[in-house]
Amino acid sequence: MASTVLHEIREGISLLTINRPEKLNALNIETISQLHQELVAAAKNSEVRGVILTGAGQKAFVAGADISEFSGFSQQEGAKLSRDGHELLFNFIENFPKPVLAAVNGFALGGGFELALACHLRMASHNAKFGLPELTLGLIPGYGGTQRLSQLAGKGRALELILTSDMIDAEKASAYGILNGTTTQESLLENSFALMKKITAKPALALQAAIKSVVSQYLPDHNGYETEINEFGKLFTSADFKEGVSAFLEKRKPNFTGS
Repeated sequence: MASTVLHEIREGISLLTINRPEKLNALNIETISQLHQELVAAAKNSEVRGVILTGAGQKAFVAGADISEFSGFSQQEGAKLSRDGHELLFNFIENFPKPVLAAVNGFALGGGFELALACHLRMASHNAKFGLPELTLGLIPGYGGTQRLSQLAGKGRALELILTSDMIDAEKASAYGILNGTTTQESLLENSFALMKKITAKPALALQAAIKSVVSQYLPDHNGYETEINEFGKLFTSADFKEGVSAFLEKRKPNFTGS
């Protein structure tokens, strides 16, 4: 079976490309599993400092889930599909210890929009379109869209987009606070890599602590302030903290080692 996820490493950044252009890169169970495997490998690889997700071709990032896989599911099977997706991919990305950026190069609908929302950062080409059309199928978003869109755009905007099933363009998504930037399709990866290289130049342990602290406020039974306090304290034992302070006092560029 051909891989539905292509991967390469450029300058310490893992580029993962969802490769089902004939299906507009729709997410199926196999693709979710392969993305999970690639992310696990990226987490373990000390050479990888960050991850960029994108879609093959020029039409779509991910144009939704593969409806043919679940059209006949029971209630229990539907709930399992959602829960497994959360565990393997969407929550896994949100809690990933390295920064993850979605480079949205076209349609990001349904599960594709939810995948972008799960990433820490989102860059989109000007032709990108976003939407959660699940209600037109008699469903609701099942991969975190009801939660993460509310967090980024606010409850009113989230309810409007979910209840109407309307699509919005990159300009409006940016105005709603969903995107970190927009660019031409030709420059999307270049600008995505530029942003990620700026971020991943920072010390790895501090990046991980920052991601964990921000995400923790949205997790059940977590106190975001307590997480921040604990992560802040732990970083005082890191070699990179000592190097950062020394470099600041000595007025030189720090040489972070990730330890």
